[in-house]
Amino acid sequence: MPPLVDSHTHLDHYEPAEIPGILERAAEADVRLMVCAGTTLISTRNSVALANEYRPIYAGVGFHPADLQGPITNAIYDEFKSLAENNPKVVCVSEIGLDFLPTSPDREIQLQAFRAQIRLALELKKPIVFHSRESHPEVLQTLREEGADAVGGIMHYFQGDEATAREAIHLGFRISLAKPLLRLPELQQVAKSLPLEHIVLETDSAPQPFKKYRRNWTEPRHLVDISEKLAELKNLSVDEVVETTTNNLLHILNLDPTVLEPNETP
Repeated sequence: MPPLVDSHTHLDHYEPAEIPGILERAAEADVRLMVCAGTTLISTRNSVALANEYRPIYAGVGFHPADLQGPITNAIYDEFKSLAENNPKVVCVSEIGLDFLPTSPDREIQLQAFRAQIRLALELKKPIVFHSRESHPEVLQTLREEGADAVGGIMHYFQGDEATAREAIHLGFRISLAKPLLRLPELQQVAKSLPLEHIVLETDSAPQPFKKYRRNWTEPRHLVDISEKLAELKNLSVDEVVETTTNNLLHILNLDPTVLEPNETP
């Protein structure tokens, strides 16, 4: 099977001592690249540090909408820019977007932060990985208004309908499928309908202490299950699904396939 790549994780949320084991299990599943998304300024710093330390890990800079405590200031913008510039391990602006749950931060603050970070992506010429919860029309409109198609990117952890997926694709974004694909019939129907050339895979890995057993926490190794399910739904070989989705992500992130060459140490 060709190597797998994970377009979205939160490995920085784990204790540092956990990372070697997670990478070892990923390597056993032939997952050779994973992107660690920043969610706050501290999280972004930690994500970049992990990327600099471990060969398979790449990083995104960004502020998650649900974690905002105020607008994106010039100081935050400048630090994100500094962390991303001239570092080949920083490959995207992630995780940004809108989250319109009742408990989420003020919408005006979210919109300011989203627009500022889209402009950062345009300045850096790096793709955007965006979060959208209860906010698909507003997210897509904002991306359109800001000209985000110039860099494109990924609609993260997709669980929307086919019309939303196709609108995002039309704007220049790939659709990222995660473990919900294993259990949601409506999402499975959407996945069947979308061209494989517009799909990438992710796990959104993060600590899950609400699960009884540590072995059940989602990790990059679970990309195998997601790729197998997508192959089943589309009546394709697993190899074809993995090869295409891997190439899709490498293309989005402007990475050469040589980054996936096996290495004796992580």
